[in-house]
Amino acid sequence: MKVLFWGTPEFAVESLKALIQSNHQVVAVITQPDKPKGRGQKVQPPPVKEEALKHNIPVLQPEKIKNNQEFVETIKQLNPDISVVVAYGKILPEEIINIPKYKTINVHASLLPKYRGAAPIQRAIMDGEEETGVCIMEIVKELDAGDVYACTKVKILPEDDIITLHDKLAKEGAKLLIEVLDKIEKGQIEKVPQDHSKATYAKPIEKEEGKIDWNKPAKDIFNQVRALKVWPKAFANFRDFQVKILNVEVLKECKEGKPGEILKASDKEGIVVKTKDGCLLIRTIQFPNSKPISSQEAVRGYRIKEGEKFE
Repeated sequence: MKVLFWGTPEFAVESLKALIQSNHQVVAVITQPDKPKGRGQKVQPPPVKEEALKHNIPVLQPEKIKNNQEFVETIKQLNPDISVVVAYGKILPEEIINIPKYKTINVHASLLPKYRGAAPIQRAIMDGEEETGVCIMEIVKELDAGDVYACTKVKILPEDDIITLHDKLAKEGAKLLIEVLDKIEKGQIEKVPQDHSKATYAKPIEKEEGKIDWNKPAKDIFNQVRALKVWPKAFANFRDFQVKILNVEVLKECKEGKPGEILKASDKEGIVVKTKDGCLLIRTIQFPNSKPISSQEAVRGYRIKEGEKFE
């Protein structure tokens, strides 16, 4: 089949690679415009564009896709059998969705109808889910509400965080995408409507969600830290600093204390902090304008003492 691929971030690269290696032909890649990134604000192409150019696939980067008739005509001329959307970053107008013969499908990183929306991987971790997955669905006007072709389940392990789970789901999604495309081409697959009454929404992550509330249970803070490890990173106030807490462990045993209080500060064992119902061992911490360090290094370098408090 002739495939028109829509995608932007790293998550979409796995699906594009799988398509390139498959029997299907990628006629073009549509991705977001290049944007300035990092401290130097150097303009950089999206990961999907970089991958496409390695294989000499035409790349389109429209500033806008709504009310852009010239762009619509370009898609019609490409004459794709199907469009595949993987984390493109914008909602496609109906006119564009319906151009290909088999319309437009999406690789979505949740077990639909749960976690429709922009941040399904982070929300699943934050909510303490033990299982998530990836679904291939048909795109319709309403957000992530289309009929589902297939889903694959993925366990969320205690050691998983946003980075490891993202990578697992990207790989599983790519594999499932090819299976679904092969079956669509052969007419061997049926779509199943979602149960809209069971739908939940994974709204975009906001920066303020990184702020740790030490009055919460230890498990909730543990989930927050691992879900937000890439952005905005979990953070707390300590002395006159805002520090980032990058890695924690829930302890089975815990002394009495007030939420946020440092119960142990050891250059051998690290920093132990009281929460609502238990204790967390901070494994990795980052102070302003410095690299992430172990909490043992933090105890030595910043002379952290028992009885001090994270706010």
